[in-house]
Parts: sequence; structure tokens; C-alpha cells
Amino acid sequence: MTPKTQTQRASQSNVATLFERVRAQTDRLAAPLTAEDTMLQSMEDASPAKWHLAHTTWFFEEFILKPYVASYTSPDDRFAFLFNSYYVQAGPRHARDKRGLVSRPGLAEVRIYRTYVEEALADLLAADRDDALALADLVELGCHHEMQHQELLVTDLLHAFSHNPLLPAYRDPQPMPVTTEVPLTFTQHEGGLTKIGHAGNGFAYDCEAPRHTVYVAPFQLANRPVSNRDWIAFIDDGGYDTQPMWLMEGWAVRTREGWDAPLYWWRQDDEWWTYTLRGPQPVNLDAPVVHVSYYEADAFARWADARLPTESEWEVAARDTTITGNFMESEAFRPLPGGGLWGDVWEWTQSPFTPYPGFRAPEGALGEYNGKFMINQMVLRGGSCATPVAQMRPTYRTFFYPHQRWQMLGLRLAKEG
Repeated sequence: MTPKTQTQRASQSNVATLFERVRAQTDRLAAPLTAEDTMLQSMEDASPAKWHLAHTTWFFEEFILKPYVASYTSPDDRFAFLFNSYYVQAGPRHARDKRGLVSRPGLAEVRIYRTYVEEALADLLAADRDDALALADLVELGCHHEMQHQELLVTDLLHAFSHNPLLPAYRDPQPMPVTTEVPLTFTQHEGGLTKIGHAGNGFAYDCEAPRHTVYVAPFQLANRPVSNRDWIAFIDDGGYDTQPMWLMEGWAVRTREGWDAPLYWWRQDDEWWTYTLRGPQPVNLDAPVVHVSYYEADAFARWADARLPTESEWEVAARDTTITGNFMESEAFRPLPGGGLWGDVWEWTQSPFTPYPGFRAPEGALGEYNGKFMINQMVLRGGSCATPVAQMRPTYRTFFYPHQRWQMLGLRLAKEG
């Protein structure tokens, strides 16, 4: 082995610290849950908390420990089948819609598995290796992968708890702050040729690159997300019943699903209520609306005589702003009034999730991370109250199918310049 360079030592130290912090955050998120809670799977799109704990551990085992540590042995070879998600090249996997039926291994055994892998990875990062920088990059990817699953863990749990007639609270209920309405205004942004996409400094997912030139026409972007107050006006004006405002496919889904309000809303004593990770609460009029599909967001924008922004417009508006807002670290676990461009709710854009010019998925199973999902999904920007702030950067693209609502999904309006 050649002696470690200063860069290698710093990289290994930084990623080891990141790994410890991310794993500890996942454990904190799971700490309030009973073993029964961690088994719940309420639909195919969602996964049990226990599965998230195990899958994020399998990721480090499968893509780092097994290839890079010749002496490594898994505590149970069957975990590779149980906890693979969609990586076809990594081997066969358990059916996604049946993850909630895997009562064994139990939660205690999954936590032992997590500790086992954490100790093995810590030993690997402490070793003197020629490939230390490449390993650090892989561990960093694994940490960001786990951060994505932290968000899924709490939003999947919210959906599962919503089916319990007792409507349990994941965290103790807290009253919303008393606020006043923030008038909706629009900020002008100049157009022209500009570059979007990741420039190569710091972590990013493969789908955020290559950086490339786009033309953005002059546009206006709203000063705040659409609020619950705005959304109730849409409901009261017949927005869910006015077919011409809806995309044809959106109207079909709305009709089939019987949508007449955002997910988790209901009427009680002539007031709108909603279910949150802090239990049932009256809808706060000035908080951003959340749990709405792309179809609903698009219909609202038409009703408001506006439109959804493109992802290029959103990135242009965001790239010179400070990334601060209501993220997972605030532990509010729900959108709050008074937010800015970042946090609270992911914001739908009108842009499909497609590859940037020149995009090539990496070789091997890790190339399946994003590339094979670049069809029939829409891009969202900005992060939410369930997103770790370390995930955020102006180029970050998340994506969901237009009918999905269980994530912290909202919108911000745009207009022509």
C-alpha cells in the first residue's frame, strides 16, 4: 500500500463522520416506533419502516462491503433477497407489495444487522487503501441514498398511520403558530441563455448532470407556495368539479379516486381538518398546501390564471438564494406558514423527468439508481419538511408520478414574463 495522501485522509474522515451522522439520524427517526409500527405497509408505493432500516443497510453491504472486503461475510445471505429494492443486476428480490408480510427477521435482528454493517464499514474506512477516494465517493452516495429513505420512512409511516381509526401521532402534537395571510406576489426574472445542472463540485446524483445550456424566456415566480387558504378558495369555487380545468388523464384519476380535497383532509364542524405526523389538526390557512398530485396542481394553476414553473425556471430562481427553511432537522414534520423558496413542500414543475443532453447512466447495478425511471414522471424542486437539508442544492431533482400524493408535495405558481 502507498501512504495515504492528505486528500485521502480528509476524504475518509469526512465521509466517516457523514456516515455516522446519517445512520444516527435514521435511528432517531425510528426510535419512537414500536415493533408493530415498523411492520406497516399501507400500499405498494410505501414500505415498512423496518424494511427501510434494512434496505439502507443492505445498500452499503451490497455495493461497498462485498466488492471491497474479500473477507466480508453477511450475517444472513437471505437478506440480499429480502432487502434489495429494484436493482435487477444485484439479483432477485422479494415482491415490493409484500414487504409488510416479512415479520421475520424481527426489528431487533434488523438493528443487529445495522450495527454489524456499520462496524464493518468503519473498519474499511479506517484502512490504508489505494482506492480510498473511490470508496469515499461510494459511501457518500450510500449516505445520500439513506437520507432519501429517511424521508420515505416518515412519509410512508404517515400514510400507514392514516389508516388507523385512532389517528396516532408520530410526534407529540404541537399547535401551529398564529399567522396572517401573506399576499401572493410575483417576482420578475430575466430570460436568456443560461446553464443548468450540476457543475461537478460536491455531491450530486447522476441525473443532475451534465451541466448544459438552455434558453429560459422571461418569467415570473410567486413569492410563496400556494397556501391552504388558496386551496380552499379553489375547492369552494368548484375546482374539483370543473372538468375543463383538468388534463384529461387527471380528470379520469380524480373521478376514479373521488378526489375532492388534498390527501388526509376532511370536513368536521364546518372546518377543514388534516392528518399530520403530529396527529389530526385543523388546516392552517397560511401553511403551504401539501399532499396534492401533479394533476391537482396543474388544475389549480389553470384556475389561478397561472401555470407551474419549468424546472429550468425554478433552478434559475433558486441558484443565488440561501438554502434555509423548514427541513427534517426542524422536526416540525409538517409545512409551516411563512416559508420561502426552500423546504416545507416539494414543488411540482411542469417538466418531465428526462435525461439531460449527454446523460449516460453509470455501468453496473448503481446505474439503475435514476436512469431507468426517466419515463412518465414529473420533476419537483426545493425539498420539504421531511427532507434532510444536507440533500439540498439548486440542481437537485426529485421525481414522482403525476397521480401520487402521499409525499410532501405542493406547488408554487409561475407566469410568463
